[in-house]
Order: sequence, then structure tokens, then C-alpha cells
Amino acid sequence: MKLLTFSTLFPNPEQPNHGIFVETRLKYLVASGKASARVVAPVPWFPSSHARYGNYGRYARVPRHEQRHGLQISHPRYLTLPKVGMAVAPLLLAQSARREIGRILDEGYDFDLIDAHYFYPDGVAAVMLGKYFNKPVVVTARGSDINLLPRFALPRRMILWAARNAQGTITVCQALKDEMARLGVAPEGVTPLRNGVDLQRFGLLDREGIRRQLGLERYTLLSVGLLAEHKGHALIIGALPKLPDVGLMIAGQGPDRARLEAQARELGVAGRVTFLGPVPQPELKRYYNAADAMVLASSREGWANVLLESMACGTPVVASDVGGSGEVVTAPAAGVLMRERSVRGLVDAIEALRAAAPARGDTRAYAEQYSWDATTEGQLALFNAILEGRA
Repeated sequence: MKLLTFSTLFPNPEQPNHGIFVETRLKYLVASGKASARVVAPVPWFPSSHARYGNYGRYARVPRHEQRHGLQISHPRYLTLPKVGMAVAPLLLAQSARREIGRILDEGYDFDLIDAHYFYPDGVAAVMLGKYFNKPVVVTARGSDINLLPRFALPRRMILWAARNAQGTITVCQALKDEMARLGVAPEGVTPLRNGVDLQRFGLLDREGIRRQLGLERYTLLSVGLLAEHKGHALIIGALPKLPDVGLMIAGQGPDRARLEAQARELGVAGRVTFLGPVPQPELKRYYNAADAMVLASSREGWANVLLESMACGTPVVASDVGGSGEVVTAPAAGVLMRERSVRGLVDAIEALRAAAPARGDTRAYAEQYSWDATTEGQLALFNAILEGRA
């Protein structure tokens, strides 16, 4: 089976953690020996790579072609337009990729199916490309593409169009399938395939040794993710005055860092909050192992990979009950779900976990049931059914 994976969510040398969950799923699929893949991962066009342009300049430094983990990856440029960008993004994305996909076909890689990730604009563009090249398309919904973007009228219409014209739809949790059904997508055409966890990359280390290296003495929480409002870092900082013996490490970067630092100062807890900045995924396991609990206080999620990554390192979690989190945290060994997404709900959940903390080995054993094997088999079954039906 020859696949063409298409998504703007894919790592590159300038953004090594960007969309790493898409790459990880694909790596395991290809490792099965039952599929090969080429990747088209467009990046926004920008005219200069000068450092003064910040993140925009980084886009210009992304190579046009590269190899990662044995995968051949192309990064065509697509135009992003201020103010009207959301409306025309799928069309611009499809136009940017069409020439590159044509080149891949001319090289002799006549792929069987387009494996697209994130419904808007990526999935919509993928369905356009599937019609142009006469190839079936499967789109994976991952979170905010279904539980946020459909609040806007035009994206909602185009997402529904893509779902009805794709040959298959995957969601990373049952909650997203339910949400798609509420939007009007026929549920029988949607296949939930949850993400797994890389059990080789995330594992048990010398916890006490790492804590000594990091200078951790108090009970320590870890929060991982984009520094943006919906990720809930502010909620965790807001709970610290009620948890006077607790410290917090925050791994990630984003637009809210200055605001979060100011909040910590205003609440008098700045001395207990450490901003780690962006942490490469291979290094995250040190912080997972060092923490007493990993906290995910998001207001929305699809399937949060950080939950299983933490558990695989033997560290239980506290999570808001949104998206697929309730499908991940289902036993005491995994951690505790907040009864409500509030400071009081978070404090109660942390205190409940501290009062009955599971053994690290039990938490690791819980994570081990979430390997990528079932997801790989589910993809292969779906793709084969589509190709057999098409034949």
C-alpha cells in the first residue's frame, strides 16, 4: 500500500515538535511493513529568513525536501493572506501542493490513497486534491478542527463538505466522533482510532537522581503544552496559593508567557513556578520522571498525547474532563479527572491524587496497554477496505 500523507502538522528542522503526533503514527504504520509513504507537509511562504522576522523567518529556513526517520518529506510553500486567510486557506493550500504531488507522481510514486490530518484547512484541501488526482482520501480529525473551528460558518460548511466527500474519516477519540455526529456527519463513516504512546521513548528513569539534578525538593507538578489560554496553565498557577507546598514546571512556548509570568508574580507564587521554555520531545521524559504529577487543565482537547507520555514515565496525571481525556484516565493508576474545571476542582483533584498516589510501576503498566499496534491495524483495515471497494 502506497500512501501520500498530507498535512501542515508535521515536524521540520525549524519546528521539531510541530505535529510530531502525526509523524509518530505514520512511523509505526510504515514500520509494520504493510505500507510505504511520502509526505507533503506545506509551510507558509515568507520572503526572508532574517532573524528579525522571528517565527515568520523560520518558515523561510525550512528545507524544500528532507528525510526524517527514513521518510521522504516535501515542504511546498503556500500563501497565507491576512484577514481573508481563513476563507481561502484550503484553496491556497491545495494549489501549493498540486505541483509537488504531480512531481511525486512523475517520479514514479503512484500512491494509492491520501492520508490527511486536521480537517481545516488541511482536510478540505486534501479532498480537493483527491478529486484532482482521482485518489481516495482519508482525513483524521484531531481536536480543535472539530470542537472549535466549526463555530465559524464557512469552515463549518467546508468541513462538512470534506467529511461527505472523503472516502474515510478517522477521529483520535470517541468524543470527537460524537461531536462530528452533532455537526451532521454520518457516524457510520467515522472510525475512532486513538493515539498510542512511544513506549521506547517514554519510560522509567532514575527519578530521585533527576530531581537532585533539577533541584526539586517540594511536591512538583508539570504542565506541558502551548502557552495559550485554552491550555489552562493560568488555572494551574491560580491554584498554587491554595497549594502552598507545591511547585510547578511549565514546558512550552507561546503568546501567553508574559501574561502567565505576571500572574505568578501577582499571586506571590513566582518563586514556585519554573518556565522551561520549549523542550524537545526526547528530553521531556526527564521532566515527566521528575514530576510528582502531570496536570492538563485544558478547556478543549482531542486526544492529549501528553497524558500517556507522562504515564509511560510512571507519573500519574490530573486532567480536565474534556475531549478524549476521560477515555484515557479510567483507573486510579492513571490519575484523577477534575470534577469541574475550576481552581477548586483542580485543587481537589491534586489533593485526591496526593492522598492515594499510585505506584510508578502501576502507572507505567497502565500506559503499556496503549501501544500503537491497535491503531496501526485499524488504519490498515480501513485503508484496505477503501481500496478494495474502489477496485
